[in-house]
Amino acid sequence: MTPKDILQKWIDAFNKADLETISDLYADNAVNHQVANYPVVGKPAIKEMFKGEFETAEMTCIPENIFEDGEWAILEWRDPNGLRGCGFFQIKNNKIVFQRGYWDKLSFLKLHKLPIE
Repeated sequence: MTPKDILQKWIDAFNKADLETISDLYADNAVNHQVANYPVVGKPAIKEMFKGEFETAEMTCIPENIFEDGEWAILEWRDPNGLRGCGFFQIKNNKIVFQRGYWDKLSFLKLHKLPIE
């Protein structure tokens, strides 16, 4: 599978809030660093992060652009409410080993009426 293929599976699982499928896309020692938060290290911790996020807010990822460069897939996205961001996924052996995401956390918290940290 190409990095774009893995990314498409990730988007599909994310939009369904499918915890098992999304967490299975990560390598055991993967790192997910959403720059508005601290890095999350390891598949179990990433799964727990998504569990909390899926329980807290209804989220939808609408891809605007998907690029691929070697072992990297790059996603430019928006959601139905106007929030925008981008993500970089390093994929090796059909597993996400590193992910970095950029998005406006303050706008997200306000949009979902969550406490501002």
